[in-house]
Amino acid sequence: MSLVVSNKYELIYWRDRIWKIGPDGKLIPQLDENNQIIYNPLTGQPEYEYLETGTRVNAKRLNHMDEGIYSAHDYIVELKATIRRMQIQMELDGRVPGNSGTFADTLDGSSNKIKLDNALTDIIEAVTAGTTTLKVASVDGFTPFTQVTIFDDEHIEDVVITEVGTGTIKVQALKNAYKKGAKVARSNVVVDMVNAEMGVGDWQTFNVELVEVV
Repeated sequence: MSLVVSNKYELIYWRDRIWKIGPDGKLIPQLDENNQIIYNPLTGQPEYEYLETGTRVNAKRLNHMDEGIYSAHDYIVELKATIRRMQIQMELDGRVPGNSGTFADTLDGSSNKIKLDNALTDIIEAVTAGTTTLKVASVDGFTPFTQVTIFDDEHIEDVVITEVGTGTIKVQALKNAYKKGAKVARSNVVVDMVNAEMGVGDWQTFNVELVEVV
């Protein structure tokens, strides 16, 4: 395995513009074939002779620098995540020698032998307290004898699934009533991979505008 990391960023090698100075210590204006001073058509100022034209600032060169800064920052973020995973694995090895970080998750999208169960569906009909059968949009990812969280903008509770059918999930008797659109989730945790944090998921509402098609 090669440990050599190539740097593909190409240096611009910026150069200064160096002006010619006359015997009188002043800049020397450029002259045309008729020995007339050449003026810049945009500024109206004379053009002067120079020893070195220098490197002009333009969008292409600035974008090149911008891409280099972005790539370097991206590399630092990736390196920071790698170091964090190594720190966690070393910490776990210190507590339980030889476990190789079996249950490590740095919350950056790269877990080690552990995965958040994010099965989620919606209740498609409002239910009352005491209900045991939920009509849902999907049963994918749900299995009997596992715990789920049911929540909307008013209530939340944890129940155990007793049976999974076609378009239905049977659970323990609900303690609360829930609206159409309430969530049934194996976990209502939302992972923020940018800040490497776990947060509580929200019950969401949407505004729908109906447009008549003629």
